[in-house]
Amino acid sequence: MTRKIGQAASSVAAPATEIIAVSPSMGPASIEGHYDEAVSVIGLLDEVRKGEAQGVDGYVIACFGDPGLLAAREISRGPVIGIAEAAMHLASMISTGFSVVTTLERTCIIAEHLLDSYGMARFCRKVRGTDLAVLELEDPKSNAYQVILTECRRAVEEDRSGAIVLGCAGMTDLCNNLSRELGVPVIDGVTAAVKLVESLVALRLGTSKRGDFAYPLPKPYTGLMQNFAP
Repeated sequence: MTRKIGQAASSVAAPATEIIAVSPSMGPASIEGHYDEAVSVIGLLDEVRKGEAQGVDGYVIACFGDPGLLAAREISRGPVIGIAEAAMHLASMISTGFSVVTTLERTCIIAEHLLDSYGMARFCRKVRGTDLAVLELEDPKSNAYQVILTECRRAVEEDRSGAIVLGCAGMTDLCNNLSRELGVPVIDGVTAAVKLVESLVALRLGTSKRGDFAYPLPKPYTGLMQNFAP
């Protein structure tokens, strides 16, 4: 899935942009709930710390829950964009109402929380779960595409949505086929976030270090977290 995400990002990146697709060396195999998300953030922040040491210009968090987004901004000089954040904002610019089609039903509430947080709730007609596990998207024997297509059709017809936001980075390779079959724009957050990061970098707009995005205060961390002390 990481390789697929990297390929999608590279397909829209400007010629001078280098895409480095990484997956944390620690954490859950997939993120499908609040606990998974909380545990995943440590590995994510570790990758951002490595990126900062390597001089990376900006970051895309390629999980639709946008885990660790604000914490990542605290430790990053450059912009950090979550794929849900990017996809929702772009959808609001090209339609008066969109639907989110995601994986497990239990994760719909996470998307709904983000809609409220980003001020996007008034644009979203509905968040629809398919009850597909994230890793089923990588199983060639699953009927994941047809399940997602069916739910997207319901969103267009029943929600009267003018655009569809795909609620998982693992759906990034489905975007073009779905858009062609549905006849409405289908937005993949990975590619959307890449273009937003590129724009911010080109405008020389990094993360503000005034206020709550200032670098974390130095202090001792204990136990397993010792190496993560600012």
